[in-house]
Amino acid sequence: MEQEERLVSDPVVESLILDLLRWLKERERSYEEVMAAWRTSCLRLTVWEDANDRGLVTLQHANGWGFVTPSAAGVALLNQHERSHVRAN
Repeated sequence: MEQEERLVSDPVVESLILDLLRWLKERERSYEEVMAAWRTSCLRLTVWEDANDRGLVTLQHANGWGFVTPSAAGVALLNQHERSHVRAN
């Protein structure tokens, strides 16, 4: 199954990706913190993997540490979702 087809057919994962992006947007998170909170061995909940594959997160390195932040595409997706959510209400 193609990546986009899976996202369209799985609104749970899409919603969790938005949760991940909101969580990352709150503050800079270490790679270890992100993996502890979002990595899963469940084949049906591939939140981190899907967000990463879609380019919605960015891993940056500084002073020997890895930090994860939403990418420009991730921020754009969040903004789009927030705008559509506001219009719906």
